[in-house]
Amino acid sequence: MSEFDPVILIHGAWQGSWAWARFAPCLEAAGFMTHAVDLPGNGADGSDPATVTFEACLQHVHETVDVLDRPVSLIGHSGGGLLITAFAERWPASVSRLVYIAGMMLPGGESFEEIVKLVITEHPQAAGIWPHLVWSKDGRTSRVPAEAAVSFFLQDCPEEDAAAAAARLTPQGEGGRAVTTPATAGRYGRIPRLYVEALEDRSVILPVQRAMQARAPGALVVSMPTGHAPQFSAPAGLARAIMPFLAASLLAKTNPDCLNCESPI
Repeated sequence: MSEFDPVILIHGAWQGSWAWARFAPCLEAAGFMTHAVDLPGNGADGSDPATVTFEACLQHVHETVDVLDRPVSLIGHSGGGLLITAFAERWPASVSRLVYIAGMMLPGGESFEEIVKLVITEHPQAAGIWPHLVWSKDGRTSRVPAEAAVSFFLQDCPEEDAAAAAARLTPQGEGGRAVTTPATAGRYGRIPRLYVEALEDRSVILPVQRAMQARAPGALVVSMPTGHAPQFSAPAGLARAIMPFLAASLLAKTNPDCLNCESPI
């Protein structure tokens, strides 16, 4: 068993566990145990994405963590950031570290759409992928056209790789995405956080990422010169950026006087 806390990888909207296939081996080579989650309704479990709720996604992550019976580090990409915040708020004793990769790191009770509205007047491109989504007739699910996925999520990937990833995206239910979540100082706020900025992100643009950091302060920050999915376009570089922070949880456990140790980033 690894000395490091297990790492739970939570994908963003329209994705699946496959989004971590390049990144997870980089962590595992350094001795970390990883678990990439497939959230309900993303095509892996056969459930209708229109019926999936945020609570169902949260409980699914909890079932994964509960089996391990030890604290974990949670990494959330994009919309997966909502889930890691909600998980840490509800089960703080089960979480040692939180990592947001171009993620939705929101203060309690605020939505991502509210953050975008704060930024969009000065930065019209803050709308990101939103204007390009294709909606079901009832508005309960959305999908990302392949061309838009390549342009907004994967522009820094080789053309063939980007096309292959875009083809794997699945419809996303609004019930599992458009939410707010509590985030209190005494629960979620006591857990060390790292925010990974994607400097060339066209979906969650940098001014939006920084607005979230300002409204939910307290996270360490590292920057990656990538688009929205560095775990796909630059997996080794992303692992190098994150591993010192993840490893700091072991330092905190082995040094009783260092319970709030920060990483050497």
